[in-house]
Amino acid sequence: MHSSLLRYSGLWLAVLLAIWSVWNVVNGTEWAVLPAVICTALAGLGIRDVTQTHHAILRNYPLFGHLRFMFEDIRPEMRQYFFESDQDEIPFTREARSLVYQRAKGVEDKRPFGTMEKVYAAGYTWLTHSMAPLTLTNSDFRISIGGPDCLQPYSASIYNISAMSFGALSANAIAALNRGAALGKFAHDTGEGGISRFHREGGGDLIYQVASGYFGCRHEDGSFDPQAFARQVADPQVKMVELKISQGAKPGQGGMLPAAKITAEIAAARGIPMGQDCISPSRHSSFSTPIEMLQFIRTLRDLSGGKPVGFKLCIGHRREFMCVVKAMLETGITPDFIVVDGTEGGTGAAPLEFVNRVGMPMLEGLHFVHNTLRGAGLRDRVRVGAAGKVISAFDIARALALGADWCNSARGFMFALGCIQAQSCHTNRCPVGIATQDPLRMRALDVDDKYQRVARFHRNTLKSLAEITGAAGLNDPSDFMPYHFMFRLNDSGFEDGNQAFPYLPEGFLLTEGDEPELKEWRSRWKRASAETFQAKEIPLGPFR
Repeated sequence: MHSSLLRYSGLWLAVLLAIWSVWNVVNGTEWAVLPAVICTALAGLGIRDVTQTHHAILRNYPLFGHLRFMFEDIRPEMRQYFFESDQDEIPFTREARSLVYQRAKGVEDKRPFGTMEKVYAAGYTWLTHSMAPLTLTNSDFRISIGGPDCLQPYSASIYNISAMSFGALSANAIAALNRGAALGKFAHDTGEGGISRFHREGGGDLIYQVASGYFGCRHEDGSFDPQAFARQVADPQVKMVELKISQGAKPGQGGMLPAAKITAEIAAARGIPMGQDCISPSRHSSFSTPIEMLQFIRTLRDLSGGKPVGFKLCIGHRREFMCVVKAMLETGITPDFIVVDGTEGGTGAAPLEFVNRVGMPMLEGLHFVHNTLRGAGLRDRVRVGAAGKVISAFDIARALALGADWCNSARGFMFALGCIQAQSCHTNRCPVGIATQDPLRMRALDVDDKYQRVARFHRNTLKSLAEITGAAGLNDPSDFMPYHFMFRLNDSGFEDGNQAFPYLPEGFLLTEGDEPELKEWRSRWKRASAETFQAKEIPLGPFR
């Protein structure tokens, strides 16, 4: 009985206050009108809590139970502002976010009193520096993307905006990102949601992503429409085309944009009807085999007038990527680039199992892709991009050392826009107007201010990259190699990058040999087929 009184104390208190305040109103006490309304509403809510059947907490703790749900909703913000340290990672540390904010605003980004990193803990990585450092005066680092079959190669910055769709992001966010890309002369990946008028108004270079939903280039039944695609890429603002096979946030899974979230502008960009859920299938309908995939890439390149065409994926079954590489050798068709996304990528909302446990992390995926192309003798024909929590100059340098030619970042540029990592991207209640279609929330993001921060973050990050490149005694970031980095294995041991992420010999997959370090690679290669993604039934051990 005593326990019940405590659990229902909120309801009893609301009922008693309601009775008291109503009695005062009946007796002519004017000030009691508002308390009477409030207390009566609370009493009614408490009675509803006791009688409803969906939430056991509310049945047992009427009124007070709502506090639990309220604090659950604001838990990320409470933790950020009051409890987390600079090194807590959820998923980006306060230190990392602060670095982006400072560089985007153009304010002091230095820090005193030494590192807060645990330099003797497993997982710590560092860059080796030179006793004869250099001073690099130019930080506009660029590469040419376009293989032997490309007619319109693109001179790209080595740091660009990764794929984020209009629909996932607000109109103001897309406009600010694209205007920032135009000001800073770097590229903006459209994501799978098509090209909106907010992309076009910004005037920045675009990488048009074509995913399984073929948004912006689809027939009514959702299949690929070559004519619509050709119209999209004819725009000189579109510099490259990226075929999305999978993404780090949810590899192997498609997505759905509910009908309630689809505005007229989203429908126009995607080429979909209003009033219906927008479905992204988990796989492409235009191809089903490695050879067909490369033929589709050739079709996209032809329809684009020879612009660079590549594909993006998060590595899963390694043999399947080898199937695609074997198809390159068999058909002679090579993509102009491959973007390796890591499972740590994450602007897209996904089930927890996919977020935490599906897909290969970026460093390991990059190492695998780079060495598979080397092993097949194709690395010089294909550029490789890397995406997955790349927000600092160190992140870029490390990715370049492990085989990347350039890097993309999504959340880094979201932070530059003012993202506070509230982790409410999928709720349409983004507090800073970035990941929402709510007009009132969206208007908080001032495009004229934020696009300058986007450009400034890019510029200052590459300036820092020039500084650490010079500190390593190198003339260009492309000169970074694995041995410029050290990786701590445990509290007492470390190894250099040549041991942790070695460059394997050119053409080794095309030759026979018994080198122990190449045995697993060759075994997997033998099980790969250009004709199918299925494994050959060859008893060659456990390697998948």
